[in-house]
Formats: sequence, C-alpha cells, structure tokens
Amino acid sequence: MGDRKQKPVLLSGIQPSGNLMVGNYFGAIKNWVTLQGQYDCLFPLVDLHAITVRQNPAELRARCYDFLALYIACGIDPDQNTVFVQSHVPAHAQLAWILNCFTYMGELNRMHQFKEKASRSEQNISAGLFDYPVLMAADILLYDTKLVPVGDDQKQHLELTRDLASRFNARYGDVFTIPEPFVPDVGGRIMSLQEPLKKMSKSDTDPNNYIALLDDADTVRRKIKRAVTDSGCSAAYDESRPGIANLVVILSCVTGESYGAIEERFAGKGYRRFKQELADAVTAFLKPLQKRYRAIRGDEKAMETMLRHGAEQARDRARPMLENIHNVLGFIPEI
Repeated sequence: MGDRKQKPVLLSGIQPSGNLMVGNYFGAIKNWVTLQGQYDCLFPLVDLHAITVRQNPAELRARCYDFLALYIACGIDPDQNTVFVQSHVPAHAQLAWILNCFTYMGELNRMHQFKEKASRSEQNISAGLFDYPVLMAADILLYDTKLVPVGDDQKQHLELTRDLASRFNARYGDVFTIPEPFVPDVGGRIMSLQEPLKKMSKSDTDPNNYIALLDDADTVRRKIKRAVTDSGCSAAYDESRPGIANLVVILSCVTGESYGAIEERFAGKGYRRFKQELADAVTAFLKPLQKRYRAIRGDEKAMETMLRHGAEQARDRARPMLENIHNVLGFIPEI
C-alpha cells in the first residue's frame, strides 16, 4: 500500500439495493478486480444513497453484509483497496451539505434519473431523491478522485460533480481534483432476460429479468429457459434479434468464447440445446464464487474487522480534505 500516492485515485460504489447479479459483475466488479493493481481504489458501499427509497432495516443491514462478502468473493482485496461503508464516514454527508450550497436548483431539476425515479414513485419524491447527485459528488470529491467508472445512467451526475468542483475551485483555489469519466472495456452489455431492450438491473421488481450471483442452479435454469428469444433457431449475436443476442453475450462473458465461436458451435442445434448449455455454463461460473461467498459471509466478525479497518482508512483520507474545505470557507478549526 506504500505506492498508493503514486497512483491515480479511482472510486466506484454500488448501492445496496436489490440483488447483485451477473450484469453487476461483468459491468463493474470484474473490472474493479482488474483495476485494483493499477489504481489507488476506493470501493464504498453507498448505503446513504439507498435510503432515498424506504428500506426494511434488518434487510438493509443483511444486504450490506451480503454485498461486501460478494465483493471479496469476486476478487476485491480489502488489504489492497479501501473498502468501506459510506455511512461509517461522516465526511460524506458533511461535504454533501457544503456542496448543496454551491448547487443550483435548476441543475438538479435537469437530472434525468430524478425525473425517471420520481415518475415511478410519485408518493415518495423526497428531498433526498432530488439531492442524490450532490451526495454522489461528495463521495467522489472527498478523496481527490481522478477516475470514476460510469455507465450511461450516471454520466449526467459526473458532469454535475465536475461543474461543482470547478465552481468551488474558481472561488477558493485548487481544492478539488476534477474527476474524469473512466470507461473500461467491459465487453458485451448484459440486458434484461424478459425485456432485452432494457439493461439488466439488480433492482428490477421481476426476478425473472436478471440472474443473481447467488441464484442456485435450478433458479438459473428456470430463468434462462424462460428468457425471451425470437422465432428463429440460430444462436448468433445479431442486434436485430436482441433476445438471443443477449443470451450470446452472457455465454461469451462466462466462458470467454467469442460471438463467432458460439455461433459456429451451436449452428443448427436450436435454442433448447443452446439454453441448456448456457444454464450449465452460468451455473459452473457461479458455483466457486458462491462457495467463496458462503465462507466469507459465515464469519461476520472477520467482516466487521475488515469494515472497521476500511472505515478508519477512509476517515483518515477524508479528514485533510474536509479540514482544507473548512479552512477556505472560513470555519473555525476544530479545537
């Protein structure tokens, strides 16, 4: 860990809602594992973001442990990276308030994700849901983050983060590092099993739309059997046939085979045979990951020790930034 200061800081987090699924693994976590040797990585579990939607407290706490155990089972090394829970580092919320005072209402009104979520939950349009992007900006700016892996749904939030950092710096000097979007080569994008024109989501209300990392073999087989295809019979990657194309992407991700090799291997064999082998391949891929998960999740004391260490690291890293911000704003230093 001694060479951290020589590496650019990369931060990425996942909200502990729903179930971590294969889309999260191939779209984010697998890349984190690859990047952890190249960058100074922080991987917060952003539980403060999760409460913009009502949560069952016991389920939220258990899910946080589940997600963290899955992080480690997937290959994230807590000794090599800063892995922590967002709510364990008060500086996130403290900086969010300060950034609120530099954020314009019009900027937040333009956020596409807020409009989309508000339209789905008109009875729970809270200030927290509206202000979500400012807390995300605080998460990023608190640690001199240079690189932020982003998907299409978060690009607008990162642009706001950059605008806030530039606005603050223009008034108070070079306080914040201006973060850059980081788009790693993630291979194929995994879509919903039932609605293949939509991205697979861990928060989908229909569990048949995704394959969770903790799904057992029977569940995987049932979900893949029911997955949307089309009236054809050839397993090939063809964007005009999104259902079967999505299944080809999933098989390519779990086996490493190219799309062309998959098409050649299943030529003339029909969808039934293809789906059977896809289910076998996904199950084989998940089995060792699930075994590692059970071993980690079964030792909650060890997980608590890991989280305590991660929070201490994050607080130590956040403290100088927050002190500098307080100083340039004219706050009296803590005595």
